[in-house]
Amino acid sequence: MSKLAIKRSFVIALVVGTLLNIINQYDALLLTGSVNFFKVILTYCVPFCVSLFSVWLSKRDALV
Repeated sequence: MSKLAIKRSFVIALVVGTLLNIINQYDALLLTGSVNFFKVILTYCVPFCVSLFSVWLSKRDALV
């Protein structure tokens, strides 16, 4: 993977992960519940992995 692909995936994960965390843990973020940190980590990891996988697929298809 190129550094640019990793950087873009990180930015995508930051934006998408933040939005998903707000949606999924809204009450915990308003201090009325407890934050599940395992879910927080996964919520950022999933868009990062999906973005990297998408880059890999597009580069693979470009070679064919």
